[in-house]
Amino acid sequence: MKTLKHQTLLYDQDCPLCQAYTSGFIKTGMLDKNGKKPFTEITQEESLFIDIERAANEIALIDTQNKTALYGIDSLLKVIGNSFPLVETIGKTKPVHLALRKFYSFISYNRKAIIPGPYATNTKLKCEPTFHFGYRFLYIVFALVMTSVALFQYFKMLPLLPHGNYIRECILAAGQLIFQGVFLLKKDKKTIVAYWGNLMTVSLFGSLLLLPILLLNTIIAVNEYVVLAWFGITVLLMLKEHYRRIGLLNLPKYLSLTWILYRLIALFFILNTSL
Repeated sequence: MKTLKHQTLLYDQDCPLCQAYTSGFIKTGMLDKNGKKPFTEITQEESLFIDIERAANEIALIDTQNKTALYGIDSLLKVIGNSFPLVETIGKTKPVHLALRKFYSFISYNRKAIIPGPYATNTKLKCEPTFHFGYRFLYIVFALVMTSVALFQYFKMLPLLPHGNYIRECILAAGQLIFQGVFLLKKDKKTIVAYWGNLMTVSLFGSLLLLPILLLNTIIAVNEYVVLAWFGITVLLMLKEHYRRIGLLNLPKYLSLTWILYRLIALFFILNTSL
């Protein structure tokens, strides 16, 4: 790879996703060993030419020689384009750039809901993206649809359950948002929506865990007891992840109990309806 020199990415040290891809740039040689540093280590001199608020939302690539900065998808295109010029050329065409910018914003504004990490408490300068209700609700809808599709396909492998459809799965997936939200009514809107984002990530995580069995079933007929056992394991892993996330969000632990309760109610609903 061709190394881009005198350039440093300011990454969110509390974001595992950000740590992973910036480290990838270093390991592949796209950036030199000084090509990344935590957002919280911005110097006084750097703060004079960096838009701090924008850098919290869109990863900044600072030119340490010219004292300039690029943000978001433009910073990533410059890093990748230094090794693959065609990628940068295509990425800068108007329709592609617009699509990439929107996709980048979708990921960046939801990064704390997708892969949360422990929050730094010993620093005044935190890389917290602006809470964007539009992108968060878009993410919730995306996760809801993906979860509904995965569950519908998975439950078709369980003949002991009444045959359902996408509408039923969407209702059940959306129902958990309302059900869990009832127990957070004393919280502010931002806290509730932030929790909803994490809640749907847990559901999306569960859907991904179901994929191996779904794919295997396209090759051979998987025994329904194996299907059921795998689903049980998936639910347990989802519960563990849900418990971890509410801890990171400093929310009541009983939300995991109500999470279980909703699934029992949903099971009763499935067994006694034929939507």
